[in-house]
Amino acid sequence: MWQDAKALNATASGIVAMTLLACIAAGVWWVSQRPMFNLRTIRIESIGPQDDLRHVNHLTLRNNALGRIKGNFFTTNLDAVRQAFESVPWVRRATVRREWPDQLIVALEEHEALGTWGEDGRLLSTKGDVFTANLAEAEEDHALPEFDGPDGSEKEVLSRYDELRHWFAPLKLVPQALSLSGRYAWTVRLDNGMSVALGREQTSTTLKERVDRLVGIYPQLVEHLPNIETIDMRYQNGLALSAQGLKIPAEGAKPKPLVKKPDTKHN
Repeated sequence: MWQDAKALNATASGIVAMTLLACIAAGVWWVSQRPMFNLRTIRIESIGPQDDLRHVNHLTLRNNALGRIKGNFFTTNLDAVRQAFESVPWVRRATVRREWPDQLIVALEEHEALGTWGEDGRLLSTKGDVFTANLAEAEEDHALPEFDGPDGSEKEVLSRYDELRHWFAPLKLVPQALSLSGRYAWTVRLDNGMSVALGREQTSTTLKERVDRLVGIYPQLVEHLPNIETIDMRYQNGLALSAQGLKIPAEGAKPKPLVKKPDTKHN
């Protein structure tokens, strides 16, 4: 090998190239560690129709996210920064980018609370996400409907809530609570305090047909029974209700439909 001039030249060239690359890498690393590239500014922007963040404030960000940012302009891990900001209450989504020479731009999208979910104080957003935040802050925006259902059913419950609002609109009644049981049976409570058992969806139109039937007969019902507490619409051609002390059994044990017997005279 030592007598092979070409091999020696190739080896020498390789060593020189490796040395040069190592020097360049060391130089780049040295430059990247200069104080001029320390992160001096983290600018927060809002994603969405609102220009300002309503619930996320700088104190919350400082306590929950800013202290977890490591490195400088070159070395900070943007994905780790994103995760740190997304761990802050009310933050639904965060995007992070660098801006030369010492800034990070963080764009935040807030959750918009629609109502509560379950019994543990969590919130359901208008996009069907369940999240944890200060319940009192959410209540400042508007009254919070109550939602509940099996894990993973959040978006289904939200979609059904939107439909029920339209279906009950002819009666000028608004759903205030909606629950989906473990047996996938629906119950809705309206803003007049009345609870309506709609049952399970046997077909894609089952619930709509039951609500339409209730909407059609409801004016006659309240004319005679103004203080209806519960209505059970799980019957094919009828309904059952409780009012002024009359009760119907809980779901699972269907009561007999309420029927009005005709007057009879004995001769």
